[in-house]
Amino acid sequence: MKTLNDFNFENKKALIRVDFNVPLDEDFNVTDTNRIAAAKPTIIKVLEDGGSAILMSHLGRPKGERNLDMSLKHISNKVSEVIGVQVKFVDDCVGEAAEKAAAELQSGEVLLLENLRFHSEETSGDQDFAEQLSKLGDIYVNDAFGTAHRAHASTTIITRFFEV
Repeated sequence: MKTLNDFNFENKKALIRVDFNVPLDEDFNVTDTNRIAAAKPTIIKVLEDGGSAILMSHLGRPKGERNLDMSLKHISNKVSEVIGVQVKFVDDCVGEAAEKAAAELQSGEVLLLENLRFHSEETSGDQDFAEQLSKLGDIYVNDAFGTAHRAHASTTIITRFFEV
């Protein structure tokens, strides 16, 4: 099995499945940053190699519907703070806005996509949804150990669209 250190991310956009399903208080402040901190070495490796990082995650269980209480926008500033790099945010994970944000991303930059589970296709393991996600990056990295066992579009199905 190949690991992160087997790759050089120079001029590559790494599409990274992270587990940022973090606890929030009633004011949407992150109350435990352990999961964000756990992803930091992976993100920093990509950036130090000269690549860019596109982060995708879920937050809560919105059951395929847009629920702004579970938006990853709430955590984008905390992610920036923990990893030490300003994180850009786009309010969807597929479609025109996500494609544009990913295309404009420069080496050394980080983009956080909106909650994957706002789309029911994520949890159903939809192949077309996985393909849409795959088009955002050059290399796929699964850094979300806690979700790796699920046959979701962003964890299992997406790998069909990347060379090993």
